Amino acid sequence: MSKERILWADDEIDLLKPHILFLENKGYEVETVTNGRDALDALGNQIFNLIILDENMPGISGLEALQRIKIMQPNVPVIMITKSEEEDIMNQAIGSEIADYLIKPVNPMQILLSIKKNLHSEALIAEKVSGDYRQEFMRIGQMINSAESIEDWYELYTTLVRWELTLSNTDTQMDEMLKMQKVEANNAFSKFVKRNYENWMSQPEHPLRSNELFKTKVLPLLDKGEKVCFVVIDNFRLDQWKMVSPLLADFYNVESEELYTTILPTATQYARNAIFSGLLPVDIERLFPDLWVDEESEEGKNLNEAPLIQTLLDRYRRKFHFSYTKMNDSVAGEKLMQNFGMFKNYELNVLVFNFVDMLSHARTESKMIRELANSDEAYRSVTVSWFKNSNVLDIFKLMAQNGYKVILTTDHGTIKVDRPINVIGDKNINTNLRYKVGKSLTYNSKQVYEIKQPKRVGLPAPNISSTYIFAMNRDFFAYPNNYNYYVSYYNDTFQHGGISMEEMLVPIVTLAPKL
Repeated sequence: MSKERILWADDEIDLLKPHILFLENKGYEVETVTNGRDALDALGNQIFNLIILDENMPGISGLEALQRIKIMQPNVPVIMITKSEEEDIMNQAIGSEIADYLIKPVNPMQILLSIKKNLHSEALIAEKVSGDYRQEFMRIGQMINSAESIEDWYELYTTLVRWELTLSNTDTQMDEMLKMQKVEANNAFSKFVKRNYENWMSQPEHPLRSNELFKTKVLPLLDKGEKVCFVVIDNFRLDQWKMVSPLLADFYNVESEELYTTILPTATQYARNAIFSGLLPVDIERLFPDLWVDEESEEGKNLNEAPLIQTLLDRYRRKFHFSYTKMNDSVAGEKLMQNFGMFKNYELNVLVFNFVDMLSHARTESKMIRELANSDEAYRSVTVSWFKNSNVLDIFKLMAQNGYKVILTTDHGTIKVDRPINVIGDKNINTNLRYKVGKSLTYNSKQVYEIKQPKRVGLPAPNISSTYIFAMNRDFFAYPNNYNYYVSYYNDTFQHGGISMEEMLVPIVTLAPKL
């Protein structure tokens, strides 16, 4: 491997001979010049990995040389050294995007540290992260094997997400090990859900569920006289929240951040309607049949959300006024911002953003989008780009500037699927790839979570013999007819409706504005 080459420009270079020998002993090749003009000439004829530049040199000053260097080789890191502590010089240097700024006298270790930070930080971080993950690997395995409560699974999933984000930022070659652990964890989580889900629906002791969010998170704030915005981002996973949360740090303090457990199916028709009604789906169908949309209906599955919110407030005898806004595109966001003053007329403002859900479906349908979001890391990146570059971030700023406390959550997450399993149903079977409901389903019961008595878990039964089945982990349902085409079309797409940590363990965050 060739040595990293460093160009050092300083009019007192002879006094720095010990520093140069120190760096050469550390394996660097150092070329020296005594003025800015010679530095530019050297840079025009040779390739350097890093430049050390004295600010105060005769002729072309360090700052002048820096400006030309940035034109000639903008990607080469520059460490500026100066005797001056004047803030203006420091601001000019930092504004020119220098890599580091050191004030004389400097010792050799300071120089070495700055060089390592700018030339070797990625390798050093990757080495450290790899070592840390290897040590953590065994502990995560033990967590998977010993998880017995939903709190254990919240902790485990949060740990896996933290490592997923850490490893995705470094070139460690550990990603595959983590993916294997996530598969192992999701297998265990699916078994955990199969053992406990029916009890969660019938017993007082259970995880916080979709239908309980309003009662436990929204109404208490309204009762205290808080101005509240309840924001639902469809299909929004924990890893996506972790990526966008820094964008909100200048405007909000995170008052609370936790996970809750969505109901099954992890689909808008069920989970989001449960959130807004405060009821399980079977009770929505029973109490408000005109607001419940059956699987067979061509009607949109989330058209009655505002009326459902009103039924909830009426049931809890709250007289709060609320607004409801659903945003499917930037035009709707612009309209909301123009009419934001209307928010003051309501104690509660409910906002639904559908972009992430639309991205998931678009990725299935569009080859271009599939290439753009071809991995979980890329999927997160597109989400961040949307959040930062659309008007969503501006809407959050407006809410903070106007003193609104924000409860941010989602109705369910999503998972990238890659394992088809066979299912056969009649012509009326629903189209979702992660759950099926019907009266004559054929499937391997060992591969699914089946519910033969839907009402026991809060689900409506379209027919007296209706059965629900749910795909687990990375599985998705495929039909035997035209099997190969079907599998190739949906393999490696993001889907929801079934059982996985990504779909069921989702964030709910309370944000307090920084006033």
